[in-house]
Amino acid sequence: MQRVTLTFDDDLMAEIDRFMESRGYSNRSEAVRDLARAGLVHGIEAVGETRDCVATLTYVFDPETRELSKRLAAAFRDRPGLGATRLQRPLPGGEVLEVALLEGPTPAVRAFVEAVQAERGVRHGRAVVVPVSAAAD
Repeated sequence: MQRVTLTFDDDLMAEIDRFMESRGYSNRSEAVRDLARAGLVHGIEAVGETRDCVATLTYVFDPETRELSKRLAAAFRDRPGLGATRLQRPLPGGEVLEVALLEGPTPAVRAFVEAVQAERGVRHGRAVVVPVSAAAD
C-alpha cells in the first residue's frame, strides 16, 4: 500500500466526512479509497473503444477560477468533431452548473471528459455515455 497526501477544500472535506458518517466508515482513507474505486468503475470505460457514443457531461465550476471560463470555451471550440451543445445555469454562491451533450468516437469523448474534469475549478464532474449502434442499411 502506498501513502498519498491529498489536499481538499473545506466544503469537500465536509462532504467526505458526511459520507463517512452516513456509511459507517471508521477512517477517511477507507472512504476516499471507496470513492475512488466507485469513480473508476462508473467512468466511461464501459463503452467499447471502437464505437461511437453520445454522452452528457455534467459538472459544476467556479467561474472565478483564473481563466477557467476561457479554457473551457476553448476546449469546446477546439473539438468541433464532438458536436457539443452546452447549457449553463447559475447556482447560488456563484458557481455554474453546465451540461454538455457530446457525440463522436468514444476515445475522443473520453479524452475530452477527462480533460474537463481535471481542470482546476471544475467540481462534481460526471459523464453518462451511451454507445451508438451503426445504422442498418
